Amino acid sequence: MDPAVGLAVILGVAAVIAIVIAVRRDRELGQARATIERLRRDDSDKAMLAAQRAAEEAAFRDALDSGLLRVDPTLRIGEANARAHTLLGRAAGRLVGRSLIEAFIDPGVEALARTAIETGSATGETRSAGPDGPALIVRARRVANDGAWLVLDDVSELRRLQRIRAEFIDNLSHELRTPLTTVSLLAETLQREAESVGDAIPAKMRDRIGKIEVETGHLVQMVNELLDLSRIEGGGTLHLTDGIDMARLAADATERLRLFAERQGVTLVVETPADLPRIRGDASRLGQVVVNLVHNAVKFSPDGGDVTVRTYVHDGEVVTAVADHGIGVPAAARDRIFERFYKVDRARLRAEAGGGTGLGLAIARHVVEQHGGRIWVESEEGEGATFSFALPIAPQLATR
Repeated sequence: MDPAVGLAVILGVAAVIAIVIAVRRDRELGQARATIERLRRDDSDKAMLAAQRAAEEAAFRDALDSGLLRVDPTLRIGEANARAHTLLGRAAGRLVGRSLIEAFIDPGVEALARTAIETGSATGETRSAGPDGPALIVRARRVANDGAWLVLDDVSELRRLQRIRAEFIDNLSHELRTPLTTVSLLAETLQREAESVGDAIPAKMRDRIGKIEVETGHLVQMVNELLDLSRIEGGGTLHLTDGIDMARLAADATERLRLFAERQGVTLVVETPADLPRIRGDASRLGQVVVNLVHNAVKFSPDGGDVTVRTYVHDGEVVTAVADHGIGVPAAARDRIFERFYKVDRARLRAEAGGGTGLGLAIARHVVEQHGGRIWVESEEGEGATFSFALPIAPQLATR
């Protein structure tokens, strides 16, 4: 073969191979470009979806009637909705990046957020913009390993209505107390004079005078209990004292009703140990709880019955129990028995126990809960009831 022809053949083959390689590479490059473009579109779609989702979440948060803040573990605000800015009196976007103390000017909110991060949740109340600003309930919830969400609700109107109610009851109670006390004293004087005169006054008249005295006493009791409940519900200050002996307190409170029980034909029994652990509390308020429970027990006890007051320790708590053998509490009423003005059966109570205000147990519940305790009832209808309340033993007092 002519060398020139051979060279031409070789060059032709090489050119074909080069063309094939070029075509294949171009195809591969085209596929690569298509893949890259598809990935770009996918990433763009994902980014768009993520942005859309974030925008929808932000719009939802801004539409909430509650303020919403997200804080990081250092208690700096990372997110805040429009309502949070309004409640805290800040211009839009001015909360992000601030610390909680800068946002609220209240170290209590910082403490609340720290508690939520450590324990999972916490709730408190604060006022933004000083003591005259809106009252806010702050509910904090921990976010796994990343700070906490704070939900803010304006309760200013609720607090205003509560204050109006408390002021109304307080004023009404004071206005009624003086004339009622006068009427009560006059009724008591009439009763004594009627007894001293004897048969000179008809029996029916003496009976009516006695009823006036009893009903006036009920009115005085209602006014006093309304005033007490209003003060307790309004968050009245407790005078906490260390080292309260509940055994001694229960015995003293029960003794105050000894004469009342004797008039009702009821025997009071007190069973209190001498070495009961001490608690921390308001002795006056806790004594009121015992008096209310014993008074109820005596009212609902049959003539010749007995009421037993016991104190004992159970699961790190000091328990005080008041048991009677009266009409008992129906199962359907036990969940509501501690509500204000609730009565199991008005007609039945008036007939068997002379009625009542329906406030004594509500007062007892509020006082016990203010002390971090709990109160409950155990009863069999027709066989009596046991009302008990438990108070935590303060660790530093447990060994005293």
